[in-house]
Amino acid sequence: MKRAAQSARSRIGKGTSSSGSGKLREVMVIAEEQGLLRGERNQVVRGRMPKALVAQAKKRTGVTSDTDLIELALANIAVADDYAEWLIARRGAIDREADLEF
Repeated sequence: MKRAAQSARSRIGKGTSSSGSGKLREVMVIAEEQGLLRGERNQVVRGRMPKALVAQAKKRTGVTSDTDLIELALANIAVADDYAEWLIARRGAIDREADLEF
């Protein structure tokens, strides 16, 4: 495993008791397993963000580096499951008259 990927994952959740930190570490593990963190780091991604947004994201994740925060955010998007969308798409799929034994 590449050192950069290890260091990004190891910094997630440090110094925070956020219940989401385990999920965030898992996101990075999945991204690594899918090969998304391999290769040279030669793509520059930048943008101006509201200071409060960045501060809150760092606080929730425990990430201190802007680069690691962006990497985590991108990994979270890249490996996200579509369960919520799938569930919403099923709305109304069961007959309202079906006996669900409640």
